Amino acid sequence: MAPGLVETLPSYHVEAAAAYFNDKRQDSQSKEAFAQGAKTTNYDVECKGTEKHPPASYPNYLPYWTDEKHPAYEPFEATEHGKNADSSFANLLKGGEVKEITGNVGAEVSGIQLSKLSDAGKDELALFVAKHKVVAFRAQDFADLPIDEALKVAEYFGPSHIHPASGAPKGYPKVHLVHRSADDTTVQDFFQERTNSITWHSDVTYEMQPPGTTFLYLLDGPAAGGDTLFANMAVAYQRLSPAFRQRLHGLKAVHSGHEQAAAALARGSIVRREPVANVHPLVRTHPATGEKALFVNPQFTRRIVGLKKEESDMLLDFLYKHIALGADFHARVKWEKGTVVVWDNRITAHSAILDWQDGSRRHLARLTPRAERPYETEFEGYD
Repeated sequence: MAPGLVETLPSYHVEAAAAYFNDKRQDSQSKEAFAQGAKTTNYDVECKGTEKHPPASYPNYLPYWTDEKHPAYEPFEATEHGKNADSSFANLLKGGEVKEITGNVGAEVSGIQLSKLSDAGKDELALFVAKHKVVAFRAQDFADLPIDEALKVAEYFGPSHIHPASGAPKGYPKVHLVHRSADDTTVQDFFQERTNSITWHSDVTYEMQPPGTTFLYLLDGPAAGGDTLFANMAVAYQRLSPAFRQRLHGLKAVHSGHEQAAAALARGSIVRREPVANVHPLVRTHPATGEKALFVNPQFTRRIVGLKKEESDMLLDFLYKHIALGADFHARVKWEKGTVVVWDNRITAHSAILDWQDGSRRHLARLTPRAERPYETEFEGYD
């Protein structure tokens, strides 16, 4: 709608137009609390700082949006490095200390350096993370490594995913950046439209071969707040009755990236690769542990195949509420300087939390190796 035309309309028409465009950016499935772009990135502030906030600690990781197009992904044979790993974790945890975050999801590890692991240690890392679902490794050197070296560690676990719409460091499209500039006030705009910032999802599940072992490391963050929630989707599955679990087996759902791409274009950003949709089982099996987990999320799951829309909506809504209310299978991971969080996207869901109000920069880098196509093994019967 042209600006001149907006000015001549009654106010309720202007409000209707504003609501329409807000909904285009944030539809009912996809709350874009952390979706940023070139227009919301203040490069002058990021490079020079302000009276209240210093410059970005890692300017080489500042996000840029280039309209370079990437081809569609072709299938590949994934290697599951945790499958035959040593379950004593002798190569991974030598000299390290492990602290559980909750009784059934999450751990913190100190005293080891991920960038120095042998291949055997990396294999054990894949299994350790699959068992704990999410692990926060403290005092790591990832952020200080050359970006190529950090990518080399992550790509041991699979080829990198290139995000179709996010910002990336110059020359490194394989790095997905989570970034909110210092003195950014768009949080106020977001909470004009939403009551909370919780966006449970597993990353890019619309891909044919979504990610497995995934790395996220802090570059800058607020002194308090900006934590990340994780849900153990294996426990979420186990909490369901045997009869309900049996009903879920065999069902498949459509996961779509079209809405994410449309939201990116609506906010004036870019789409690097044509959006895709793929069909995955509602319950998937982990290739290293054999554990079954729910594999649905409100960000990308759209419809259960073979059910009428109302039936699909009812079942998915129940599962989403089950996941969201399951505080007894959630962990809240706090960030600190030098933290690298490694989680298994196949058996977890997560959500960032937008809760700090002081205008601090929040800046993280994600390395996202792709894994096998989700599959389901036979229902194992009643306990």
